[in-house]
Amino acid sequence: MIIIALIEFLKKHLRLVIWICAILLALLVVGDFFLVDKEHAHTKPEHWLGFWSGFGFIACLLIIFVSKWYGHLGIMKREDYYGDE
Repeated sequence: MIIIALIEFLKKHLRLVIWICAILLALLVVGDFFLVDKEHAHTKPEHWLGFWSGFGFIACLLIIFVSKWYGHLGIMKREDYYGDE
């Protein structure tokens, strides 16, 4: 399967993947500075360099951590959950 080979490749070259993602994030922040019109921003933080990139990143982290917390409250069960009966 092609997808399995891709996943294995990415696992073997994890440092390269992390560097590529960091470079892409930096390019997005630079693109935000040069390409996004901030003339009609509604709030002061919208004028800051990379505000929406940082906002999206923090929102994504918040979604991940809240989902994990919610899952550990009782939604997630052990693998042998049905074997206990």
